[in-house]
Amino acid sequence: MPAGAGSAWAAFGRGTRLIVSVPAFVLLSTTIGFGALARDGGFELAHAVFVTVTTFALPNQVVLIDQLMRGATLAGAALAVTLTAVRLMPMTVTLVPLIKGARRRRLLEIVAVHFVAISTWIEGNRRLAAMPEDDRLPFHLGVGTAMLAMVAMMLTGTIVGYTLVAGVPPVVNAALLFTTPLYFFLSLIATSRSRMDFAAVALGCALTPALYLLVPGFDLLLGGVVGGTVAFLLGRMR
Repeated sequence: MPAGAGSAWAAFGRGTRLIVSVPAFVLLSTTIGFGALARDGGFELAHAVFVTVTTFALPNQVVLIDQLMRGATLAGAALAVTLTAVRLMPMTVTLVPLIKGARRRRLLEIVAVHFVAISTWIEGNRRLAAMPEDDRLPFHLGVGTAMLAMVAMMLTGTIVGYTLVAGVPPVVNAALLFTTPLYFFLSLIATSRSRMDFAAVALGCALTPALYLLVPGFDLLLGGVVGGTVAFLLGRMR
């Protein structure tokens, strides 16, 4: 076995353990809420399952169903989903420097960026900096493999939520859907490393309610852009 290969496989194995973790539970619970949302919107079970399998991103799935429930055109719904998916670009840009090892493996790095999601980004920011450089890419690939294995879990949640929605109070469905943003919010706080990071989260939270009243539909997008930009400028001034 080549030198370092044992360590790389061990790092890969640690990454795959994400399938039995808090992010996995969050995915299951939120897809239950998504299945209930799809049925409330008048969609067939086959529609909900198709969206889960082909999209595999809860924020995008919820935005798509929500837009179609509001009577938006397919073009309008596609634009809303695209704006939601744009988050993956800065997440990839900030994560790639962490997964580069001392020896570049470009083909594996290209594969690895396709595993970037909110859960893998959060876990990467939490753990990669403390790892040996050559273990980072295998660990991230392991986390990404675990995320792919969660497709079955998300399908199960979608079917359960769609089937059981009639016997579940609406407030429970809303709470299940809210599990994902709550997990992401707490994870952002946990991975913040500087005052500028905390300021970005705080300003985004403070601005979003007012933006919801002023520009509903763009409130989260503008809250993140404006809050993050102001926090960045304040950090540069300091």
